[in-house]
Amino acid sequence: MRYAETGFNLEIDLSTGNIERVPSDPQDTELYLGGVGTNYKILWDRVPPEIEPFSADNIIIFSAGLLGGTMAPGANRTIITSISPQTLFTGFSILGGYWAPQLKYAGFDKIIVRGKSPDLVYIWIDNDKVEIRDASHLKGKSTYETTRLIREELDQPYPEVLAIGLAGENRVYFASVESATSSASRLGMGAIMGDKNLKAIAVRGTKDINIARPEVFMDQCNKVLDYIQYRLENPIPGVPAILSFIGSPQEMALHDEKWHTISFSWGNARIRRKDFWNEEVAREWEQTMESARKKLISCYNCPVRCRAIVQVPGYPSYTMKCFSKLTYVMAAMADDLDFGFKIASIAQSHGVDGFTAPQVMAFAVELYEAGVLTEEDLPGFPSENRERFYYLLDKIVKREGIGDVLADGVYWAARKIGKGAEAYDHNTIKKHEQIPIKLGMLNPIYYIMWSTGEKANITQIEGQLPQAPLPKDIREEFVKDWIQIPTGKEEKFKKFILEWGEEGKTFPFWPPPDLICELVEWQENMHYIDDSLGLCAGLSSFPLKPPYHMHNLPVLVSAGAGIEMDEDRLWETSIRVRNLVRASNVRRGMRRKDDKPPEDHWKKRFPDYEAKLLDEYYSYRGWNKEGIPTKQTLQKLGLDFVYEDFVKRGILEE
Repeated sequence: MRYAETGFNLEIDLSTGNIERVPSDPQDTELYLGGVGTNYKILWDRVPPEIEPFSADNIIIFSAGLLGGTMAPGANRTIITSISPQTLFTGFSILGGYWAPQLKYAGFDKIIVRGKSPDLVYIWIDNDKVEIRDASHLKGKSTYETTRLIREELDQPYPEVLAIGLAGENRVYFASVESATSSASRLGMGAIMGDKNLKAIAVRGTKDINIARPEVFMDQCNKVLDYIQYRLENPIPGVPAILSFIGSPQEMALHDEKWHTISFSWGNARIRRKDFWNEEVAREWEQTMESARKKLISCYNCPVRCRAIVQVPGYPSYTMKCFSKLTYVMAAMADDLDFGFKIASIAQSHGVDGFTAPQVMAFAVELYEAGVLTEEDLPGFPSENRERFYYLLDKIVKREGIGDVLADGVYWAARKIGKGAEAYDHNTIKKHEQIPIKLGMLNPIYYIMWSTGEKANITQIEGQLPQAPLPKDIREEFVKDWIQIPTGKEEKFKKFILEWGEEGKTFPFWPPPDLICELVEWQENMHYIDDSLGLCAGLSSFPLKPPYHMHNLPVLVSAGAGIEMDEDRLWETSIRVRNLVRASNVRRGMRRKDDKPPEDHWKKRFPDYEAKLLDEYYSYRGWNKEGIPTKQTLQKLGLDFVYEDFVKRGILEE
């Protein structure tokens, strides 16, 4: 018997219409857990680096995590994995909500889709009954309409639906995959669905999930719930209010937007408005949000309400969380939160990434104001920024006129436009738009994370650490009950917090490189564990002092999945997954040249020191000077098949 997981994947070939229920390999579960870990093993085995994103031979995987759908609080993540049309590397995007648990209850851990349908279709999974259905009537429909119409057509009690909108149908490189309550936005997974003529996947399940040792598992789950309640009642002092709790940054619950609006950059990631936030803005924005926010909601089996239902008269209602509340406002230099709520409604109904889309539009506005784009490129272009954003969004999702170029994202659009447009591409890493933040002094910890992170999204890499030195009067209190630190690292990590900000203990040349590497590794490893188990990062890898950590997760894996797991083995597993993800991208051409943040990310840069930091991190991770995992590293982790492939391709020498 398989525990926590179902032991079966659903394989669908849209070219032939073939549907198979295929048993998965339990040894892969032991080595990679599930979710992103086993997704990447499948991707490695089936998609060689010669395969292009929009090839029928490319696959897209929709996966629950190993603990998804169990009673582990927040174990609800769907991990979507494929080849990104924007970066041309592998990519994975994650959403919360209810879809992944329903997939597990239907009897599947993953859906693996290959091929291309000749016509627009959707997949309907009702326990063991699986159908590929005609979706011609859904063509051009919004993500919200698609979900509603599928539910009406199936006449079933709330099947969970993943859907694409117009952007996905038109293969916009930053098209998202949307559910009723969450979004997988990054790296263009919606475009892969659109290329395969797959409009949606609906699922409903009523089966049980087996747990190896239920009493032990539930005891741990109850302890996690108790700690969640404790953290909700005891915010961390000395940090921005939205970061003081657990879950996603609590921007839909709180009204204090000072930190984001004065720390992050406006427009095309150009302008930092340190004096923007004042009492008048705070009052106006609070009124706007109180009017638009109808209800705070949570994902499956989670008491933390991070997301809100937003309703603005005349616009479709939708859900929103975190910084997406501000991305359009700040990119458009709008100063108007009501505009942000309205355009986000339209954007999500079309299915576009709420981080990338506003930056692409700000990029276009900047090109127009610089004379690189003209009236000929943008006929009838409005004079007011908010109206410009509505104009550009419509052009992009339809791939009309200049929108057909902008739909490929800033990096590719700049090179197609030419005429110096490349100079305006200043906020991408690995061809993908990043959070619009430009700072002063180099942060060596974030330098490594921005440079080497495979997830193309800093919020899915960072966590556990404050973003600035804590006030002196709370440091001792903070470290006193900092139980989340991995075993053996307690003294040095606590010392870092206690000393950070003291004379001689400031960035960029402190802390020492070896400690930087350890701090980065901790943050990254926790995310890879979450993404393999299907846990919400907001309860584990992202916030300060989260409920899940390296001391209780091994117990949950052991008791839930029946895999003997201790802290050392879980740590090694996370490193194995991290290296498999890296190797998958190395095989597609990723090298040291790709591991760099934007040139203007910090005003004060130190190229020689940064090169040294990268060398140190590569060495710490067991990679060579090009960022390629070495023979010794791969063999130690049981990734001999990766080493053999690298030798065959000339990436490593025998």
